[in-house]
Amino acid sequence: MTDVPQNAPRHLRRDQDAFADDGPIYYTKKERRRFLRRRIVAVLVLLVLVLIPVWVSLGSALTDQSLGPSPTARLAEWTRDHGGSGLVTWIENQWYSHHAPKTGGAPKKGAIPGAVHLRQLTGIHGVLPTPKAIVPLALPKIAGEGDWHPIGRTINGIPTMFDTFMRPDPVHTSQVVGVVWMDTKMLSMRLYSGSYIPGGGPYKYSAPIPPSAATSLVGAFNAGFREKDAQGGYYTDGRSVLPLRKGSASFVVYKDGSATVADWGRDAKMSKNVESVRQNLVLLVDHGKSVPGLDPIDTWRWGYTVKGAVYVWRSAIGVTKSGALVYIGGPALNITTLANLMVRAGAVRAMELDINSAWVNFASFKPTTAHGLAGPTNGTDLLSTMAYPPSHYFEPWTRDFFTASAR
Repeated sequence: MTDVPQNAPRHLRRDQDAFADDGPIYYTKKERRRFLRRRIVAVLVLLVLVLIPVWVSLGSALTDQSLGPSPTARLAEWTRDHGGSGLVTWIENQWYSHHAPKTGGAPKKGAIPGAVHLRQLTGIHGVLPTPKAIVPLALPKIAGEGDWHPIGRTINGIPTMFDTFMRPDPVHTSQVVGVVWMDTKMLSMRLYSGSYIPGGGPYKYSAPIPPSAATSLVGAFNAGFREKDAQGGYYTDGRSVLPLRKGSASFVVYKDGSATVADWGRDAKMSKNVESVRQNLVLLVDHGKSVPGLDPIDTWRWGYTVKGAVYVWRSAIGVTKSGALVYIGGPALNITTLANLMVRAGAVRAMELDINSAWVNFASFKPTTAHGLAGPTNGTDLLSTMAYPPSHYFEPWTRDFFTASAR
């Protein structure tokens, strides 16, 4: 074999493994570039083929309402579900370190309505006593703070729901959360299943709310986490979609429409009278007190939060000594302040429901006639800043939710 002369141009250097019978083969600069381009194209084609399942999965996630209201939120959830939880948490922590909720200040004008004169309902058969005003956590009290207002459809002129508005703590005094009190003697509760949570339908009661149920509908509100995060089970239509767990915080609906919040296995257990059970984590309030060990900076045990925030939109449902249900939802809440508010609202047991601004929603409905259809035109969100309007309960929906209807 003959070596390439030492003074040969670099681009004519011989491929030491490529020879013809009559001597070495030399490649021109143009030929080498063409060969390199082909190699690059081949690698890219192979990479695309390998990643096709990833693109399909990601593309599906970016249009999936159940993962969030925006592409950014859906991308974060998809990344977390595919091994990128650490990366997402780091990015969110960086964001939150520069975007913590405002401290101090006063709520926007009108965010806390003034007090109204309430007809005190006591001693009426089939009606719970009118709730007492809530003592605010932030003092001095703003006019109307913690005072109840009747909302939604009435029954024979008697209110079935009341709402009130409060600042969440003495620090975030420009923020306002909403509280709803529900008379369980006058209202019948129901769990509606979504196409994604729990999936596996169809079920007797599935989103959207049909016209037949809209004639008595008074309110609707969000349920809990996705099943993989709820650490609990799901029971409806006479079957366990996911196994119920002893000790899990449970919203239990009975066939007569009554409901309670329970430690499953202690306060409630399976019987022929149970219609549905939605579990989510463990109790937040028990025996009228916040459960021991609540960590105000926890963003894991009580749910992954958008952008790793400690103070985020949260919601909870509780039951009072009289059997009334209390819902709380709003911004700038950590798990401790949420529990504190529930205790102030009179809950003897309470559980956290869904969190983050995309999923916290409560809507009440007040048709103009006693048996009129509840719908988007007569629905009102508890807070005007909630992400979804009341109309979404009347559309196909991916997540489960609860309704309260006149008995």
